[in-house]
Amino acid sequence: MSAAMFCADVDQAVEGIADGSTVLIGGFGLAGMPFDLIDALIRQGAGDLTVVSNNAGNGDLGLAALLAAGRVRKILCSFPRQSDSWVFDGLYREGKIELEVVPQGNLAERMRAAGAGIGAFYCPTAVGTPIAEGKETRVIDGRTYLLEYPIKGDVALIGAHRADRAGNLVYRKTARNFGPVMAAAANTTIVQVDEVVPVGDIDPEVVVTPGIYVDRIVATPTRRFAVEGAR
Repeated sequence: MSAAMFCADVDQAVEGIADGSTVLIGGFGLAGMPFDLIDALIRQGAGDLTVVSNNAGNGDLGLAALLAAGRVRKILCSFPRQSDSWVFDGLYREGKIELEVVPQGNLAERMRAAGAGIGAFYCPTAVGTPIAEGKETRVIDGRTYLLEYPIKGDVALIGAHRADRAGNLVYRKTARNFGPVMAAAANTTIVQVDEVVPVGDIDPEVVVTPGIYVDRIVATPTRRFAVEGAR
């Protein structure tokens, strides 16, 4: 029997997300971004959020819309500036949002560490750069490493391709990106999927995120064209 709750709609799925929450948002650019859950979070009204994502939003959709709504206090990401990241760029220049840049591999590993119960780890990435300022260092086998701490989320919003009734997830191509590590790193994992299938319809050998990491699932089969084209 699944521990996950299957929600009637995306608004039910995001109920209870509190002001001040740390929200992990999946997506590699547009691929895998949970647009419908983000739109529901905007309607839900939670603010003063800390968002962790690969980038700082594209165009005016999804994460960019959440930023434009003034709900995000701080963002941790790898790529804050792209050709279409004008919402974040404007907010940052106006001093309306805080930024912590995290190298992409570190971002993934810090969330993986949170899910695995690892207290901290040493990594050579960013040694000698401004990102290293204030961080503890250690020389191991003649190489300098930085001490990095896990990134934990109160909530994760992720997009997957398919879920079964036990909450097991599979993803589609690039849309897989940060979803698996975010699901394990959050206290509450909320997932939008293209479809929900009976237990047994997903080969156990291809399950990427086991249902034990999933708390709420909502099927969103009629996503916007922009999202379909990005997957």
